Amino acid sequence: MIASAAPKSQATLVAVSTHEREPDKHPLDFRLIVRLFRYTQPHARMRNILLVSVVLRSIQLPCLTWIIAAVIKGPVADGDSRGLVVGACLFAALALFTQLTMYFRQRLALELGEAVVHDLRNDIFRHLQRMPMRYFHTTKVGRIISRMISDVEDLRTGVQEVLFVTLVQLGQMIVAATFMLWYDAMLFLLVLGLAPVLWAINRHFHRRLSHAYRAIRDSFSRVTATLAESVNGIRVTQGFVRQRTNAALFHELIEDHSRYNFAALRMQGLFQPLLDLNNQCFVALLLLIGGWQVLSPGGGTDVGDLVGFFFMAGMFFSPISNIGGQYNQALTAMAGAERVFRLLDTEPEWVDPPSARPLPQVRGRIEFRDLSFAYDPGRPVLHDISFVAEPGKTIALVGHTGSGKTSIINLIAKFYLPGTGELLVDGHDIRQIRTADLRRHVGIVLQQNFLFSASVLDNVRVGRPEATDDEIIDVFRRLDCLDLIEALPEGCHTQVGERGGRLSVGQRQLVCFARAMVGDPRILILDEATSNVDSMTEHRVQRALARLLSGRTSFVIAHRLSTIRHADVVLVLDHGRIVERGSHDQLVKASGTYAALYERFVDACAA
Repeated sequence: MIASAAPKSQATLVAVSTHEREPDKHPLDFRLIVRLFRYTQPHARMRNILLVSVVLRSIQLPCLTWIIAAVIKGPVADGDSRGLVVGACLFAALALFTQLTMYFRQRLALELGEAVVHDLRNDIFRHLQRMPMRYFHTTKVGRIISRMISDVEDLRTGVQEVLFVTLVQLGQMIVAATFMLWYDAMLFLLVLGLAPVLWAINRHFHRRLSHAYRAIRDSFSRVTATLAESVNGIRVTQGFVRQRTNAALFHELIEDHSRYNFAALRMQGLFQPLLDLNNQCFVALLLLIGGWQVLSPGGGTDVGDLVGFFFMAGMFFSPISNIGGQYNQALTAMAGAERVFRLLDTEPEWVDPPSARPLPQVRGRIEFRDLSFAYDPGRPVLHDISFVAEPGKTIALVGHTGSGKTSIINLIAKFYLPGTGELLVDGHDIRQIRTADLRRHVGIVLQQNFLFSASVLDNVRVGRPEATDDEIIDVFRRLDCLDLIEALPEGCHTQVGERGGRLSVGQRQLVCFARAMVGDPRILILDEATSNVDSMTEHRVQRALARLLSGRTSFVIAHRLSTIRHADVVLVLDHGRIVERGSHDQLVKASGTYAALYERFVDACAA
């Protein structure tokens, strides 16, 4: 494209904002729990064995306590040494069985949680692959990654720890309560009256601790975001001698994070002693009332029953504190489930209709008929676009930034669908064509191309997965740049690094050229494809492109005149409309918009 020299993007320093922070807690929602539980259906055998182990574990723990109380009340009180030995052996056998049950419960819970997470992540990834380009343009990458990583991990915790641990502890409380009612009904009623007090204390502190930990997470996110920004922008920091200033700002963030940590630790330090004090006061009250019943004539309470009751009271109250902590984790898991399922429930803006036709062969005739398009409703970027690209012809798109060039190629690649009007491929409406079939015949080279952390060969093979090494090398040879690729440390097997960081800008662009060409596309899109290639390399690439573009319908957006002056048709766009069309020579002679752009370009080159 011939355009002004204004840059497309500008590096800026931004502050970390929290106004878009998503809630990290969500009320318990039975529908979400049921939907999450459905993910255990493919693993029903594992899940059912786990549920059996949960029931066994709930019964075993109070039974161990009951055996101790029974041995004290019976053989110990009666001086029966044989009965004592039998009771001890029975306790040891049940304890061994209990530990075996605990092993399988923990192992199966971990395996089931991993299986659910595995299936969820696969579903999320498959769903994301179905989403159209608009979704990724309007959704922050961080949020998408958060769904896949942190939210799914919260669900893992919910399945592996919260759900089954809570079931065990609730079952333990029910069994212990049954024993307590059997031992002494009146003391049990006292327990029921005081239990809500302990629950209220747990709820109060866990709510405050929840807010404290949320503040810690928020402050830590600011610390990590600032650290990442500082590392990425170290060249700017050192270039403008900002080290001392940035260090002071980072120090404030660390101080802030430490302050929230200290507040949470102080609260946690107060909570546990207060809970223990309440438990001890309650035990003292039970001891007073139970002891009075034992000592009172006709009290009807046996010492052995009182001991057993106290043991069971410990089994009843010990899960309360744990369940309070599990409750907070459950709310976090609910928030993760709500966000994950909201993503999975987000339907693609459009999908291929059932009647969409396959495209086994593509000639490459592209026609726009009175087409208009808008990314946002009410703000059209293309107005009544009409033109025909015959098979094998090269169409150059020229215009200032924002004139609609990229929107046209986005529509041709079917990243978006037209608003009104028609876009025809070989006479077929693009809406009625299978998207995958169309894109197999389209090669795209962009100004800022993405390379995966893999070898050069693997990155080129993205364009055609079944391509052999020899075929890829032949593509580089036809591009007249094989020597540049072979000069890399390991040639075509060189690992390009993250985003191609181990290659030069020009080398990255050549790899992207090869990736587009290896599939032998019938339609080729070049969006400022040579803007990052040096002049010497560009000269070599231009000669290769002249051969490779032959017989292909090509759409070219370029800043450099050499890329577009040999185009069959030049379309000049202005504010989403085609204002001129013709060959390079025709448009220069017409002394219109294109001629003015060309004149500025020549002047810039002369300067």
